[in-house]
Amino acid sequence: MVRDAQVVRLVERIGDHYRTNISNRFIRPTLLTLPLEKQTWDLLETLTEKLEQYRYQGFHLDELYHQILAAARFVSVTRRDLAPSLRNRLTGGGSGPDRVLRDMAANNFSSNLQLFADLVNELYICLVEVDKESAKGRRPVYMSIPELSDVGRMLIGN
Repeated sequence: MVRDAQVVRLVERIGDHYRTNISNRFIRPTLLTLPLEKQTWDLLETLTEKLEQYRYQGFHLDELYHQILAAARFVSVTRRDLAPSLRNRLTGGGSGPDRVLRDMAANNFSSNLQLFADLVNELYICLVEVDKESAKGRRPVYMSIPELSDVGRMLIGN
């Protein structure tokens, strides 16, 4: 179980940023059209929405690694399939404040997605360090999840 304060803070920041800037009321309907498996969505939701259930009991290392992997897949697919055409895909003409907010969400989406990717990458690096320190002669958990070798590539860019 991981109870590291920096890990908890990073997970909190990731969730706040995701809810506010990535999956907000303007962009969420379009996000749901992305070709991602249900398991990826479920893991992403656990990472970004369910901090309270882990805050005090701690995180399971392997579960957190799988959530990071899901977030990296999300970033990769979103960058490829949605970011270039988001402005055209947003629905609802609207007027006044909603239109301004929708346009702001669309205009800032790529930079917000990059910040999300950077936060997830920072969490991954922090978690690997915690994993190595707690392994104490054993093999760290991250080494038993071969898919993690692609996390950096998916987060940095395709």
